[in-house]
Formats: sequence, structure tokens, C-alpha cells
Amino acid sequence: MPVNFFRVLSLGGIFADIFLTLPHIYKPMKITLLTVGKTDKDWVKQGLDIYMSRLKHYIPFSIVEIPELKNVSAMTKDQIKSKEGELILKNIRPSDDVILLDERGKEYSSVELAGIIRDKMSYSGKDIVYVIGGAYGFSEAVYQRANSKLSLSRMTFSHQMVRAIFAEQIYRAFTIIKGEPYHHE
Repeated sequence: MPVNFFRVLSLGGIFADIFLTLPHIYKPMKITLLTVGKTDKDWVKQGLDIYMSRLKHYIPFSIVEIPELKNVSAMTKDQIKSKEGELILKNIRPSDDVILLDERGKEYSSVELAGIIRDKMSYSGKDIVYVIGGAYGFSEAVYQRANSKLSLSRMTFSHQMVRAIFAEQIYRAFTIIKGEPYHHE
């Protein structure tokens, strides 16, 4: 079972010093947001930049953008989902914990999401890849590969907007984990 990073740091003193000097034993978890299509709205890019710069103080966080398919007018929705699914799966390692942002996923409060992330950091040892699919959703192959599904809301948001909202929620989760005064109940 991986070492609980937050428990070791809370011990302080020599335990934390020893723990932090053993990078070959402790590999920090990474979070990746995998998206279909480029972020093309300036206000979304600005929001992402704000939260990515804040997140770097807590965890390695990156965004991987899969290019949108070309010449899709002659393709069916299922063909588009299948092609996008192939590209999504090429960007996922077998060891990744894959969580789809999906309208049929489970909804959590910000505090609950923070608890889930904290537990994954403490016990799983896997990197997390959150995936935002294309306009028609995910292929069956992507659903089969996913470890779970997460819904940000029962409302529908544009795929561009979800990027900024999700990055903010990950930042909020880390401030909750650390007990910092960003989130208010």
C-alpha cells in the first residue's frame, strides 16, 4: 500500500524530512485533463491559466488536447465517437485511473470530491486522467476502459466551459484538503 503523504507530512520533523528526500520511493500522483478539441475561447484559456498556475503548488496538473477530427460531415455520430475514442485511448496508460466527465456520472459536492482525490493520493498510487469527450460523448470502448464517471452538474455546459469549471473544482479540492480558506460552507 502506498505511503499516505498527508499523514507523513503531518508528523513533521524528521519523518517529513526523510520522506521528502526519498523521491525514488514516493512518486507524486499526477492529474491530467484529457480533452477532445482545442481550447479556442480566450476567456476559457485565461481561466485555465489561472487555475493551472495555482494547482502547480499542490500537484502536477496538465491538459492534453486531442485535435478535433477533420471531414466529419460524411461521418455518423457513432463513427465520430469511435474515432475520437481511439485517440482518447491512445493517450491513456494501462496504469491510469480514468474518470470520464459524463452527464450520467455520479455527482459530488466539492468536499466529497476533495475526499475522493485525497484518498486516491493516499492509497491508489495511480495517476488520474479526467476525460472530456467530444460533442457526441464517448465510444463504448472508452466507457469500458473508464474506472468511473463524474458529473459536474445535471445542467449541460459547453465542452469549452467545462474545462475552466473543472480546473477550478480541482483547485478547490486541494484547498479543502489543505484546510486553506478558499472554500466556504
